Amino acid sequence: MSFFISDAMAAAAPATAQGDPLASLILPIGLVILFYFFLIRPQSKRQKEHKAMVASIQKGEEVITTGGLLGKITNVGENFVTLEISKDAFIHVQKNSIQAIMPKGTIKEQQ
Repeated sequence: MSFFISDAMAAAAPATAQGDPLASLILPIGLVILFYFFLIRPQSKRQKEHKAMVASIQKGEEVITTGGLLGKITNVGENFVTLEISKDAFIHVQKNSIQAIMPKGTIKEQQ
């Protein structure tokens, strides 16, 4: 006699699942639907909003980068923008690294 399995259970025929196969698919399908509505759809919406914001960037706007730099746009190129981060200090950053457009006067409030 085995310590964990009794002889009667070991000799019994294996149990077969005879339920509806469609019922066994309900949980995985439900999880896929939840993932879509709670993870995939909101992320794609944020990506579309960010892409539209990057496309609408204009000279003179105050922006903040993903690295936390606050600056005023002085030149807009196809893939890069030039930011004035302080008087006579300019940097070139990729358009995609711009996180948000700040309201006018944000830089003056920080000084």
